[in-house]
Amino acid sequence: METLLENFISYFMVACVAAIIIVWYVRRNSLKTKRTILQIEAAKKLGIHEPVSLHPVIDTNTCIGSGACITACPEKDILGMVNGQAHVINAARCVGHGACFHACPVQAITLCIGTEKRGVEIPHVSREFETNIPGLYVAGELGGMGLIKNAVEQGKQAVTFFLRKMNTKIETNYDLIIVGAGPAGISASLTAAKNKLKFLTIEQDTLGGTVYNFPRKKIVMTSPMDLPLYGQLKLKETSKPELLEIWKGVLQRNRISINENERVEEIGKVNNIFIVKSSKRTCTSKGVILAIGRRGTPRKLGVPGEEKEKVAYRMIEPELINDKKVLVVGGGDAAIETALLLAETNRNEVTISYRGENFSRLKPKNLENITEASANKKIRVLFNSNVKEILDDRIILYINGAGELVELENDSVYILVGGTLPTEFLQKVGVTITKKFGEAILKHGN
Repeated sequence: METLLENFISYFMVACVAAIIIVWYVRRNSLKTKRTILQIEAAKKLGIHEPVSLHPVIDTNTCIGSGACITACPEKDILGMVNGQAHVINAARCVGHGACFHACPVQAITLCIGTEKRGVEIPHVSREFETNIPGLYVAGELGGMGLIKNAVEQGKQAVTFFLRKMNTKIETNYDLIIVGAGPAGISASLTAAKNKLKFLTIEQDTLGGTVYNFPRKKIVMTSPMDLPLYGQLKLKETSKPELLEIWKGVLQRNRISINENERVEEIGKVNNIFIVKSSKRTCTSKGVILAIGRRGTPRKLGVPGEEKEKVAYRMIEPELINDKKVLVVGGGDAAIETALLLAETNRNEVTISYRGENFSRLKPKNLENITEASANKKIRVLFNSNVKEILDDRIILYINGAGELVELENDSVYILVGGTLPTEFLQKVGVTITKKFGEAILKHGN
């Protein structure tokens, strides 16, 4: 009898502990669900729930709610839990790192581009990154994959695929011409050198491409990768200068030069030979890899005075700008980060001009920082405003549409309103462009 009582007490205690754990687990999941639902509702009001580029799509029939994707995501509040399963919250703020895709233990995540309602235009390429023009490849951001690690991998693979098809019987100036020196272009150049190809790399701007145009202090989110002629690059979080130094170092050690400040103007093909015309030369090759960014050429405002020297479309060294009255035009992350960096330096008076009613597509940390800076009057924010004219010592803005004019003293202007996808250039070359409406770019098994 005593043994039965002891067993009963033991079972009862185990049952009580189990009940407490279950109640705690259910309560925790309930709180997470409520918080995520509120975040999704807030995101919808701000217009950041719908994705604008590469983003995760979660199969709720497969998701087991491990939360590994949420932990792996380097951004904040992109994913959350609803009823024990992962859901997307702020899809517009997703930058396509792909960390969630790789972290999911049951392969419930697919990376897609565009949605059923909102399409995204990208060049049509095969699984080997080849366009409809044989021998012309696309790698990196232009093809929809902006993550540095993936861009590096694509640049490497594009050269590998080109090698399998290269026609060695024709005479050309180069075996391969690589257009763009961002992550994909650098990787392609290193792979070409590793395979002893005669190649030329052309960059319309400076080594690093889109990465170079980041503000100097900007943290570049990346992950371990295999960089040709370098080996394993084990980075999780690094600054722009650190990443650029690594790239410069490996290029210098292998005596690889990049033709900077040279813009490709035309690409044609005659009798299986590519004819590439740039701002500095015309040459031929057996193949071409386009590793250019989606921004293409910086978008301009088209207002009087925009040609003045004090106007710039990127900001490289904010620490050298002091005691200036600066206007930053734009409402995206690049514009906000630039304004914040300028406000950190000595005695700059920084104003942001944005045509929207609020900042609707910022990363959470940027939104938090600009809200705080505005409240503390470190940065003046002018919503519903547009530049009318840029003068030598001041700038004229439209406020509240076109109903009111405001003049501000001004020393320099940074126009950061994105860029234009080089669609016209691609179409001129003959590359087929397709609009992706939620199509999978990266899924398990491909």
